Amino acid sequence: MGLVLLVRHGQASFGAEDYDVLSETGVEQSRVLGRALAAQGLTPTVVVHGAMRRQRDTATAMVEGAAWSVTPELDEGWNEFDHMAVVARTLEGADGPATLDRRAFQLLFEEATARWSGGAYDEEYDESWPAFLARASEALDRACAGDGITLVVSSGGPIAAVCAALIDPAANTEEVPRLWNAFNTVNANASVTRVLEGSTGRRLLSFNEHSHLPRWLLTYR
Repeated sequence: MGLVLLVRHGQASFGAEDYDVLSETGVEQSRVLGRALAAQGLTPTVVVHGAMRRQRDTATAMVEGAAWSVTPELDEGWNEFDHMAVVARTLEGADGPATLDRRAFQLLFEEATARWSGGAYDEEYDESWPAFLARASEALDRACAGDGITLVVSSGGPIAAVCAALIDPAANTEEVPRLWNAFNTVNANASVTRVLEGSTGRRLLSFNEHSHLPRWLLTYR
């Protein structure tokens, strides 16, 4: 029996030249989460993260905060989808994302991901929606393969994808994007989602735990 903790990375640098950098808030969120998990008596057997800098640095800050004796490992299956490439397919000459405020960008993001996940334009994307879902599923399979506690640092997209599949494995192709979007839009930075791999199969135990974060540290992007 194994327990997988899926952690969304800490707050990145929205609006900065390089988004893929944790903000000061993001670093502190990660340390707070590490300390909170250690206080619960949780010690991961392995810590893995995707290839994004924000994912790697979240894992490092968590390990430091918790004082765990474990070295984070890379699993690129947990990479976020290329949201800027997905958004670019929807912009078509409009103002770039860097010129938009948070609310305007969120509306654009939702429109762009709806187009991507709709399945009608798969050939236009370097990574299609079906390929993304398969990649996330395979990454979860690897995480669930071991005993003990596996801690994964990823992003909202892959975490939402595996949650959608776990909550309704029989969902049809039209329903999966709706479930994915529902999970993806509310997943807080440095939150924890728990998946149990047991004798009766794989189950989603909890989603988006973030009570360890004080209100001033709670962010969603």
